Amino acid sequence: MTTYDFDTPVDRRGTWSIQWDGAAERFGADGLLPFTISDMDFRCPPPVLAALQERVAHGVFGYTDWQNEEFRSAVRDWYRDRHDTELDTTRLVYAPSVLSQLSQLLRMWTEPGDAVVVHTPVYDGFRRTVTGLGRELREVPLDDPAALDAALAGPRARVLLLCSPHNPTGRVWTEAELTSFASLAQRYGAAVISDEIHADFVHAGRRHLPWSRFGQGRWALITSGTKAFNFPSLTGSYGILGDAADHAEFVRRMQTGEGLGSPAVLSLTAHIAAYREGAGWLDAVRAYVAGNLALVASTLNSAFPELSWAPPQAGYLAWIDLRALGVEEGALQRELVEGERVAVMPGGVYGAPGFVRLNVGCARGKVGVGVAALVRALGRLT
Repeated sequence: MTTYDFDTPVDRRGTWSIQWDGAAERFGADGLLPFTISDMDFRCPPPVLAALQERVAHGVFGYTDWQNEEFRSAVRDWYRDRHDTELDTTRLVYAPSVLSQLSQLLRMWTEPGDAVVVHTPVYDGFRRTVTGLGRELREVPLDDPAALDAALAGPRARVLLLCSPHNPTGRVWTEAELTSFASLAQRYGAAVISDEIHADFVHAGRRHLPWSRFGQGRWALITSGTKAFNFPSLTGSYGILGDAADHAEFVRRMQTGEGLGSPAVLSLTAHIAAYREGAGWLDAVRAYVAGNLALVASTLNSAFPELSWAPPQAGYLAWIDLRALGVEEGALQRELVEGERVAVMPGGVYGAPGFVRLNVGCARGKVGVGVAALVRALGRLT
């Protein structure tokens, strides 16, 4: 079995990293240790690096066709082997990012003033995209089926926007929940867009079920390998659209109005290598991250048993409910930034003051520093 070194830190400072080099702009202080934006500090899987190096050595980076069988079959085989799901890759679409897919689909399926229903807390990228297009972001609590029904029944509810698994909570939707969402969307005539970029980071004991298993009427599954295999800066995402006419219209818009018929070739290269040869690395990094999350749980609950914090069902983002401690968000951020010199995302960014989101996709030593800093900051405020 191949072993991987996730314990040795990789210095990301000075690489234009948003997490590392952009922390000062977001948090107002230099030299912070960041646990923020959702990328990992780990190098890409060795097969991905090798494929990229080989492609770079070729030296020609002309316009590229994403509609090739090598890419299609890599996606198709990954879903069959990893998720026990057969995808119809004749309905495959490609775009620079998941959010660019979301933006295009909303322009296809909604008008300004229409409502897009989402679960809260909500990924801040959803908020920016939906409201930036002049659509209403209609929020419903994560565990309130009645509120979801009412929101979809309300005026001008055109889209149910899912995050599956959910960001920032790490929730993995069950088959019963997904079936219920499909039934409600069908009842009220709402399209469903399911962002599944965190699907390959589901932890032991849970199983991700792609929306293509549940979709009825108008729907889209949008995703990317960039999150699981840690190459978001290469860009690139893909999706499956349920309706043939919608598929054709999406491709037409990307090739004409958006001028994006040719993808970044290194993104295609990375996706194919990851899906063909990266499964072992993914299993290893997911297990390592599970250990990081366990460290957060033991440290936090030892200091504050009343939190009873449990690791998320998916992902490397620890979504921590601190409301039992009665700590004010601004005060905690000041303690973390000024007192501890760490950057941690406040829950208010996602519409949930009283929470924090701690990124533990990093070496375990860094996680230990971060959670200890959080405990000390909380201790001073309680």
